[in-house]
Amino acid sequence: MARKYNTQAKLHIKKGDMVMVIAGDDKGKKGRVIEVMNAQNRALIEGINIVSRHTKPNAQNQQGGIIKKEAPVNISNLKVVDKTGNATRIGRKLNDAGKLVRYSKKSGEVIE
Repeated sequence: MARKYNTQAKLHIKKGDMVMVIAGDDKGKKGRVIEVMNAQNRALIEGINIVSRHTKPNAQNQQGGIIKKEAPVNISNLKVVDKTGNATRIGRKLNDAGKLVRYSKKSGEVIE
C-alpha cells in the first residue's frame, strides 16, 4: 500500500552518523554524515567522494580556480558503523521508556 501522508521514506542513516562506504571508488572508507538529502536518497559524507569544481572568482572565493569538495553518495552504498567500528545493518525497537531507538543488528547495542 502506498504511503498517503508522509511520502519520504525512513532512512537508516542520520546527520552525524559514522558510516562506511560499501560500494564505489571510496569503498572501505569511513566518514561522518554532513547532510542527508531525503528526497534524492543521497548523503554528503565528510572526506568521501571528493570532486574538483572549476569556479569563477566571486565574493566567497576571490581567487577562483579549482576547488575540491564532497559530492553526494547514494544511501544504498552506505552502512552505519557501530561503537566497535564494524559496519552493521540497523534495526528499530522500543526501549524500556517506550521510545523507538535504532540498534546494531551485529552487536545488538543501541546507536545514538
